[in-house]
Amino acid sequence: MKNYKSIKIILLSLMVGLGLSSCHDKLDVREGQLNTGDLDYTDSSLMIQPLIGAYYELATRGWEEPLLLGVRGDDVNAGGLGDQQPFADTDMYSYDRGYWMYNSLWNVHYNDIINMNTAILQLENFKEFTDEADTQKADQYIAEIMVIRAWLHFNLARVWEDVFIITSNQPEEELEKGVSSKEEMMQFISDEMDFAIENLPDLRPNERTDIQGGVTSYTAYALKALAHQELGNHQEVADAAGEIIGSGKFELFPDFYQLFKNPGELSNENLFELQYSDYGTPSGDALYHNFAPFGPQNWTPERENAQSGWGFYEPSLKFIKFMLDRDEEVRLQTSVLFTNRGIAELEEDGYTDLPSFVNNETPSGDVINDFERAIFSSGKHYLPSTQLTDGRNNYGAGKNLILIRYAEILLMYAEAVTLGANAPSISADEAVNLVRNRAGMPSISGVTHEQVLDEKFAELAMEWGIRYFDMIRHDNYGELSYDGRTFSAEDEYLPYPQAQVDALPLGANAIMNSILNQQN
Repeated sequence: MKNYKSIKIILLSLMVGLGLSSCHDKLDVREGQLNTGDLDYTDSSLMIQPLIGAYYELATRGWEEPLLLGVRGDDVNAGGLGDQQPFADTDMYSYDRGYWMYNSLWNVHYNDIINMNTAILQLENFKEFTDEADTQKADQYIAEIMVIRAWLHFNLARVWEDVFIITSNQPEEELEKGVSSKEEMMQFISDEMDFAIENLPDLRPNERTDIQGGVTSYTAYALKALAHQELGNHQEVADAAGEIIGSGKFELFPDFYQLFKNPGELSNENLFELQYSDYGTPSGDALYHNFAPFGPQNWTPERENAQSGWGFYEPSLKFIKFMLDRDEEVRLQTSVLFTNRGIAELEEDGYTDLPSFVNNETPSGDVINDFERAIFSSGKHYLPSTQLTDGRNNYGAGKNLILIRYAEILLMYAEAVTLGANAPSISADEAVNLVRNRAGMPSISGVTHEQVLDEKFAELAMEWGIRYFDMIRHDNYGELSYDGRTFSAEDEYLPYPQAQVDALPLGANAIMNSILNQQN
């Protein structure tokens, strides 16, 4: 998790002076804290500094964030047996509003939102002194930060439903107004993306030369489509996703296994990606996401000295059986790291004729040994030991983290079309079959909504809770009631973290306490 002097959002609103750290060219400019007062707003060459700081804030996600966002889906279990019991309880839909992970997810997201707002304010200050060309550049940078801010708001609304929309770095007034509904939040995101689309470059992220991999107009279209998917506006989803498809700029990375490893970094498939690096050096500065929670506790790496993980975030038996029943190979072998104990459990459940690829050695030569906390590990969060930089041994060191990719756009588009939207670009069949064919699966015709959801399950499992949020969008509680779990409408959203309610100013505190009473 991120470390802060205070975990209270109301105190974090006073942190304007702390500024933002800088990094550029795959976060290669590693300067210290950038205070607001350090900037000469008459010098337009410094305009990129707040933007780089915003990307740095986005990249420094806490390890718990992707775990908590995804753990309630039927594609993944908590793992981590014997550690973080409230996390395991969350996986079983038993929630503790005092659990530190809930507070951290809320706090880190809102802290970053406030930092985004500070960066936007800095850019507005530059605009007072810029010519027309630099004003357009400042508007582009503001639009990029708005996309980052939208993604953060989007996560908060999907987890807690009614949350604060914060557009200031002094948010007391916005807190006093109380929370906005999930519907209001999604419309806010859509409206913000309209501005962003007009001011962002018409490029793939990997085509950018100033900040390679930075967001573009198509990232904004993706956020707009996701927001309307939550609203159930199928035509708006199809239209926004159709702009991405119709651009002809994106394509699926040909090797699904390598997509989630070094060769897939900044590929033509990735619309939004967190970038990490050790700059190819055996020691010294590095910017990593902590992938250890995803990794097996015990392995024999192909490259010696590579460290193991913590044993959380275990692909579910339900998902694995679903994939075996479909004769999936490419996506199953990519998504799951098998142990002999896990294979034995499959055999005990009647899967006695398993395909040869179901074994405890990865295609990259790493051997996954049995360990106590789980019987499987996530393959999408695994970096082969042979792809680590020499001298770097952390699990997954330097691996990027994909937030939105073209396969999700294709399937989101197909879902909208099967729900009644007119197809502004390709057909639903074409969209689904592009994804299936990349995975070595045969084409299908007359695709149905249920088939699209199955395809999303197979393609996007273990990625940012996509499966869970798909199921609650369609009230498909039966799928989430599995392996001893019983899911109901009351389980859709997490309770507000008690620490955050206690930290709010008096008026907002009263509003939140009223909501808490309703939750109880």
